[in-house]
Amino acid sequence: MEIVADLHLHSKYSRAVSPQMIVLEMAKWAKIKGINLLGTGDFTHPLWLSELKSCLKEYGQGVFKIKSLQADKEAKFLLTAEISSIYSQNGKTRKIHNILIAPSFDTVEKINNELKKRGGNLSSDGRPIVGLSAKSIAELVLSIDKKVFIIPAHIWTPWFSLFGANSGFNRIEECFGEFGQYIYTVETGLSSDPQMNWRIKDLDNRSLVSFSDAHSGEKLGREATVFETDRWDFAEIVKAIKSNQRIKYTIEFYPEEGKYHYSGHRKCGVVFSPQDSLKRGNLCPVCGKKLTPGVMEQVEKFSGFGQLVGKTSVDKTGVRWIENRNRPPFVKLVPLKEIIAESLKTGVGSKKVDDFYFKLIGGLGNEMEILLKSEMEKIKKCGGEKLAEGIAKVRRGEIFISPGFDGEFGKVKVWGLSLFG
Repeated sequence: MEIVADLHLHSKYSRAVSPQMIVLEMAKWAKIKGINLLGTGDFTHPLWLSELKSCLKEYGQGVFKIKSLQADKEAKFLLTAEISSIYSQNGKTRKIHNILIAPSFDTVEKINNELKKRGGNLSSDGRPIVGLSAKSIAELVLSIDKKVFIIPAHIWTPWFSLFGANSGFNRIEECFGEFGQYIYTVETGLSSDPQMNWRIKDLDNRSLVSFSDAHSGEKLGREATVFETDRWDFAEIVKAIKSNQRIKYTIEFYPEEGKYHYSGHRKCGVVFSPQDSLKRGNLCPVCGKKLTPGVMEQVEKFSGFGQLVGKTSVDKTGVRWIENRNRPPFVKLVPLKEIIAESLKTGVGSKKVDDFYFKLIGGLGNEMEILLKSEMEKIKKCGGEKLAEGIAKVRRGEIFISPGFDGEFGKVKVWGLSLFG
């Protein structure tokens, strides 16, 4: 059975998240996008936890379905949360985000109770800030239930991550201590892709997963992890996520489009590639302030500026895959609405784009099906020559991106210069 999973997302109880992010909205968009397994997000928030208990019921061991919907046709859920740890270690402020995946509501209740005992204000935000170290979080949850699965989130983001330039660590064991042995998997984040992470020795024996970190239904599936499992069972799903042999592939945002890919200073419009930073340093040439370090620069430092590894192949539908020995392949995609908007020369949030998008979904199937598998003739028939041309270009990787920096997303052009000549 093929599972398309997006396990990092947030509910309406997290800051800067759409007020529409409730369970039914998540399930609706999962179907549109082509996802069949979601994380609930935010199980630490008391109001959200109450909603989850009222509308979900167990479908398989540790896997949940919406009570009011038919199980076989809708997305299933795992109980997930993201914890923000802010603390001091070795004379430096550390800010680390970790995703927790729990096997039961009983385990969730115990985790929440222990976090509250340790001063966590769980009502303040769906992604609570706690003064506990990443090591203490691992120790706490694993002492409650050894089945809890911990995934360091978006591991290269400069501000809140395991390897982040501003507040992270150099090695997993430095962050988690003896509990580093229980970190089997890391989330690459929007500003990095697997190929960048293949160069990092500390990740050689760990699996790499990609999820959306969605704050609205429309953003679900912009990154996802596809794997095989025999049944809807928590232990089986975790086993698959841990294994490079069970993960079939990951779906990636172009990392250049991520808002911290390159180093820079947004206020002054200054953006540096890693090579620029090597030559010119880390100060803004306009105002003299320190640049926000980019993910690409941090990866280069960790890998010793070595060469990218991996090779490319093209499948029968023209999709360009990037592969590496003993690692699952991955594909980089541009969201369908962005392709439509550029083909129509209008804004991505316009009604015209919205209508066109749902016409395609109605005629061709879910978004991932359209971007990865639909035959070009069918796309032409339903969406016209221009759209088919755009999807073909995205499949081949023939696009131009102005890289994101200092909190500003990169800009994608499908009809422009190619990244690959």
